[in-house]
Amino acid sequence: MVESVRKMTKQKAQWKGLLFIGDPHLENRQPGFRKDDYQNVILEKIKWCLTHAEKNRLLPVFLGDFFEKPRENSNWMIGQLMEILYGTGAIGIYGNHDCANPSLTDQDSLALLIKSECLQLISADKPWRGELNGWPVIVGGSSYREPLPKRFDVEMQPKGTLFPEQPLVFWISHHDINLPGYDGGRLKPREIENVQLLVNGHIHRRLEPVVEGETTWMTPGNISRRSRSDANRLHVPSVLQLDVTEGDFKTHYVTIPHQPFQEVFHEAVQVAEGEGDSSTFISGLKEMLARKTASGAGLKAFLEEKLVEYNEPVAAEIMSLMKEIEDE
Repeated sequence: MVESVRKMTKQKAQWKGLLFIGDPHLENRQPGFRKDDYQNVILEKIKWCLTHAEKNRLLPVFLGDFFEKPRENSNWMIGQLMEILYGTGAIGIYGNHDCANPSLTDQDSLALLIKSECLQLISADKPWRGELNGWPVIVGGSSYREPLPKRFDVEMQPKGTLFPEQPLVFWISHHDINLPGYDGGRLKPREIENVQLLVNGHIHRRLEPVVEGETTWMTPGNISRRSRSDANRLHVPSVLQLDVTEGDFKTHYVTIPHQPFQEVFHEAVQVAEGEGDSSTFISGLKEMLARKTASGAGLKAFLEEKLVEYNEPVAAEIMSLMKEIEDE
């Protein structure tokens, strides 16, 4: 695997398109109510994505949140990730979970991938420039907290080059976008002059595309399902493939191999009939005892059910203590 991926680095001129990979969220412990071997499952999904990219001559593009926690990730997990990524030419941005501070620093785990040249960090000032299927392409990015541009100044290729045509411009971001099906976003889609496509990470499920002027906004969602929610039950882990033709492009989703929802997550504990008004307390308590998850998901579910009965300051203080447990 590693040798064949490294070979692709020498074939950059033969890339035909892009493969957008959303939010792996690697972490040391088991998240939520998942019952599988989460770390190895996610590493295998990343490996599958890069193998698909290699076979189809696609440049891998990561949409942020490689890690769930920005620091103190295990060496074996980072080492495996570096081995999988090395030589692929992968580019990407960082997400809110990748940095302990508002922006990425050398103390964050993702910095190791960048310094070891396993990942090229792109931005508005340092976009990726190259050719896809013989056509000039620019890929810019806005990491977490970095502003989205209003326009991108496209320079014509230097005279005398083989490809003097106007390049295609794509953008990636890790932002809270207000899109149909995700009403909690703070930013509204808008046209970005000279940008044909914006692909956003951060939102964990696939949403319908939105077209604003010449810019299409797409949200592929995560490559896995992290929580036991109804929305995640419907989410199909996928990557977004973009194929470039002469001066144009097409996109389609590629499903990542994954297990059925019920095989990935513990079922919710059901309350027996006759347990009366105390049912929310009993269900939350049973969930907490039955699912002693490493992330404290059982305790969190229990508290969320019961705190509606308390006034806001008390509830806020209890959830603050819960967050301290989660951060340990």
